[in-house]
Amino acid sequence: MIRVTIQGAAGRMGRMLVAQVAANADMKLVGATEQGICPLLGQDAGIVAGVGALDVPLTTDLEGCLAQSDAIIAFTAPDATMDMARKAAARNVAMVIGTTGLTATQKEELAALATQGARIVFAPNMSVGVNLLFALCNQVARILGDDYDIEVVEMHHNQKKDAPSGTAARLGEILAEARGLSYDKNVAHGRVGMPGARPKNEIGMHSLRGGDVVGDHTVIFATSGERIELTHKASSRETFAKGAIRAVRFLADAKPGLYDMQDVLHLK
Repeated sequence: MIRVTIQGAAGRMGRMLVAQVAANADMKLVGATEQGICPLLGQDAGIVAGVGALDVPLTTDLEGCLAQSDAIIAFTAPDATMDMARKAAARNVAMVIGTTGLTATQKEELAALATQGARIVFAPNMSVGVNLLFALCNQVARILGDDYDIEVVEMHHNQKKDAPSGTAARLGEILAEARGLSYDKNVAHGRVGMPGARPKNEIGMHSLRGGDVVGDHTVIFATSGERIELTHKASSRETFAKGAIRAVRFLADAKPGLYDMQDVLHLK
């Protein structure tokens, strides 16, 4: 039995993660944390998630939850995630992190924790389909080469705070690497005014926001005479929660290290 804590358990993703843990016979929810300002503190996490009482109250006591956990899942704010990561690493608790918007420095810290013995799956998108898209884009970009222009278009709900999405940024990194380019130097985030003709070594990145869109990502490969488009559309956050559950199982037998969903799904 894998004992699991959910960080941010009262949020939209947190509730779905609570429901997924409760639905899997090989897992048990032992902790559910929230911020001190959460009005639901003290309530049963299972009831808040709509799956019935689990006898696990929402609490701010992260340390107490980690003390009885084998793994923790976090889809929260970057600073809260990093605070959790340091404490989880100290207790040898495996981490599944789906938080987006982490800085380069924060990502480097996760890598450092892994070299010190932590077991971490960090992925901007836990969806099985999106991670297949990652693998396909890597392959297609290498096959097509620089005769094809690459544009990435992503759309999310109007409450999303970061742009581009973590998934789109990861797509940009994968595409840049496949083409021998640099994400920082060769990705153009939108265009305005008179930017001139499109450089051959540019990867366009465009973020759309509106309504309640869960997450749409399209990668366009365009050349004279034809265009190839690879698209993934998420209609429910449940797909991310199911991916996180697979990541928890993966870490149960994994050696210390920093992994992503490509490792979890054996796509490498």
